[in-house]
Amino acid sequence: MYLTYGLNKWSRLAPDRTALVCEGRITSFRALQDRVARVAGMLRDKGLAEGDRVAILSLNSDRAVELMLGTVWAAGVANNLNIRWAAPELAYAVNDCGARILALDAAFAKHLPALTAQCPGLEHVLYLGDGEPPEGTDSAEHLLQQSRPIPEANTDPHRAAVINYTGGTTGRSKGVMMSHAAFTHAAAALQGDRFFLEGQCASLVTPLFHVTGLSAVLMNMAYGNPVVVLPAFEPVAAMRLFEAERVTHAVMVPTMIQMLVEHPDFDRYHLGRLKYIRYGGSPISEALLARIMEKLPQAQLCQVYGQTEIMPLTVLRDEDHSPEAVRRGVTRSAGRATPYVEVFAMDEDDRPLPPGGVGEIAARGLNAMMGYWNEPALTAETQDGWTIHTGDVGYFDADGYLYLVDRKKDMIVTGGENVYSTEVENALAQHADVLACAVVARPDERWGETVHACVVLREGAAAGEAELQAHCRELIANYKLPRSIEFMDELPLTGAGKVNKASLRERLSTGAPTTA
Repeated sequence: MYLTYGLNKWSRLAPDRTALVCEGRITSFRALQDRVARVAGMLRDKGLAEGDRVAILSLNSDRAVELMLGTVWAAGVANNLNIRWAAPELAYAVNDCGARILALDAAFAKHLPALTAQCPGLEHVLYLGDGEPPEGTDSAEHLLQQSRPIPEANTDPHRAAVINYTGGTTGRSKGVMMSHAAFTHAAAALQGDRFFLEGQCASLVTPLFHVTGLSAVLMNMAYGNPVVVLPAFEPVAAMRLFEAERVTHAVMVPTMIQMLVEHPDFDRYHLGRLKYIRYGGSPISEALLARIMEKLPQAQLCQVYGQTEIMPLTVLRDEDHSPEAVRRGVTRSAGRATPYVEVFAMDEDDRPLPPGGVGEIAARGLNAMMGYWNEPALTAETQDGWTIHTGDVGYFDADGYLYLVDRKKDMIVTGGENVYSTEVENALAQHADVLACAVVARPDERWGETVHACVVLREGAAAGEAELQAHCRELIANYKLPRSIEFMDELPLTGAGKVNKASLRERLSTGAPTTA
C-alpha cells in the first residue's frame, strides 16, 4: 500500500466526502486527489525525478499536506522539516538529503535568504502562502492551477516515501527513511486502537514533521475521516477548533493536554465531542490524568510509545487508564507491545531478558525504518535486519507492560520534543568563555523535563546565563536551549575520566552536592 491509499479509496467510494478542513477551506476527497495529482505534475515540471527529495518547511496546512502527498504521488520523497529549527539546522537537513526543491509558507519566509545562501543545491523554491510570493520563489498555488494532473507514479510500496530528521548522539541530525509499506504496517499495528474508526472527525494539532502528526493525517485519511487542521498549537485556538468543527479525535503530547485542561478559559468551550485523545512523547502524570478525568470525563485515552525509526512499539490503551490501573501503577508504563511488532529488553549480548530484567529496548517489525539517509555506519549501529535498538533502557513486567527506566543516549524529552544533550553541549562549547560543559535533564512539572546545563568557564571569563542562552539561540532551536545554567568550578568525572552525568542528574533530583 501507499501513503495515497486512503486518498484513492475514498475519492472513488465517496468523492464528495470532506477530506481536509483548514482555515475556512473545505476540500473533498475528489478535489484533494485532483490537487495532489496537479502538485505532482508541477513538481515534475520543475525537474523532480523518481526518488528525488522535496523539503517542506511549513506550519500545518492543507497545502503542506498536498505538497507531501503530491511528492510521493510523483514517486519523490517528502522531507517535512522541523519548524522549530534554526536556519543552520534547516540548511543542514536540506543539504544532507540533497533536496533541489523547497516549499515554504509565509511563517518561514524569513529563513529564505539564509537557506538560499547556505543551500547551493536548491534550484526551486515554492511559496505555499497567499498573495505575492517573496523574491526568488514561485507561487505554488499559481503553478498548481496551470499544471496538468499526472497519473500516480508509485510502483513499489517498499521505496522510500518520507525522510524525517531526528536528533543524534553526535549532535548531528539523522534522516530516517520510511517506506510506504512501513506506514501501512504501522497502521495495521494500531487497528485494535479505537482511535481509528470510520465516521469520526479527526484533528491535526501536532506538527507534520512529527510522526504523530503525520500518522494523524494518513491513518484517518485511510478511514475516510475528515482531518481538521490547526496551523500551530495554542490552547485557546485548539479549543475553538475542537468546538467549532465538532472534533472527536486528537493526538497531542501531554504538555498540550495540560495546557488545555488547566487553561482559565477551559469551561467556556464545549468539548463534549472530544471522545478520543492519543498522546505520546512521555508518560502522563497521575495528577494530569486526574485532571483530564475531571475536565474531559467522556474522553478515552491512549498512549503510544515509539520512535521515528519504528512506530508504534507499545500502546497503553484506555482500559489501562482506569482508577484501578492508576492504583496499580500501570499508567507509569509505556503499555504493551502492539500486534505485529516484537519488543524486547535485551542484555549486552542482545539476548532477550525475562520479565523484570533491565536492558536496552529493541524491537522488530515491518514498520521499521529503511535506514538513515547516507549513514550506513550509523544504520548498522541502530538496525540489525528488522531489529531496531532504541537506546532506551527498561524492563517488562509479568503482564507484558514496558517500564522505561533510563535513556541510554542521555536524551531529554521536553514537552514531547526530543533533545540530545551533546547537541546542546556542542552549541555551548562554541562560546569563547566556556571551558567545559555538560547537559542533563531537569525534572519539570509542566514540561516533563527541561534542559539544564552545567558550565565551567575559562579563568577570568564572565559570561552569564542570559549571554550563553542568547549564544545558543543562534545555533539551535528554541526548545533545545538550556532553561537553567549552573556554573561550576569543575565537572564531576567517573573513574574512566568521563563526565559523570548520573551524578549531575542526582544533584538536580535531590539537591545533594555533586561529587566526582
